[in-house]
Amino acid sequence: MNAALKLAAWLFALALVALPLVGVLQGWFATDSWPVTRLAVRAEFAHVDAEQIRAAARPYLGQGFFAIRLGPLRDAIARLPWVERVETRKRWPDTVDVVVYEQQPYARWGNDRLVNRHGALFAVAGAEALDTLPRLAGPDERVGEVLRFHAQCQRDFAASGMAVTSLELSPRGSWRIGLSSGTQVELGREQGAERLRRFLDVWSRVAGMRAQAPAPIDLRYANGFAVAWPPPAAPGAPASALPGAAAQAAAATRPERRGAAAPSPVHVAASISPSSFAALTP
Repeated sequence: MNAALKLAAWLFALALVALPLVGVLQGWFATDSWPVTRLAVRAEFAHVDAEQIRAAARPYLGQGFFAIRLGPLRDAIARLPWVERVETRKRWPDTVDVVVYEQQPYARWGNDRLVNRHGALFAVAGAEALDTLPRLAGPDERVGEVLRFHAQCQRDFAASGMAVTSLELSPRGSWRIGLSSGTQVELGREQGAERLRRFLDVWSRVAGMRAQAPAPIDLRYANGFAVAWPPPAAPGAPASALPGAAAQAAAATRPERRGAAAPSPVHVAASISPSSFAALTP
């Protein structure tokens, strides 16, 4: 009995000592003691400035060192435009260290959003002015697939002298590539990567057929493709005034049936293997 009383007394004494300490560390009381008054910020400051960060954090400063909660402070800063993620920690006796990682846009997504390399979509004011970025589009839930295929297209086109400036995946799953020359490449819904590789195998020969860049390139054929060139421009005539170019481009991008004849100057390959290249010759 005496032993049990002694044990209870020791536990009670320990609780009396520990409870105030735990209460202070958890911010249960003495919330104004050792107030946090300093914010040390590290960031790239490319799109987010220090004053924006301090303004977001200011409502949470002034609390005691042990009472301040870093989660709400971190969330307030993370809601700023261009902020990808935030790291925070306390530093005795009166400082919170903040590290801000800014978004690194990889491409434009649709009309008014951006996407980073991790596939995260975000919206910021003035996104439409970043016209040097590639333009990507597609269903939001397939953004990862679009990013991967865009990277593959860049690699595939690297040796061709053509640069990929846009890539679009339609809601029905059809791919379209835009090139820096203004050429649109229609891949269709199936075997897009395979069709593209077969086309690029013979593109160096096709490219020499005209001095101008082709208007559309249609790869939606089982064993071939269609290419349309705009008519030669008259001296001094703007490219937009070329007669018939729009109609020829439209006809080339809508194959009505397999084996159908394509309108001149569209050339349809019966086979796109290098050995059958003669089928592309006008």
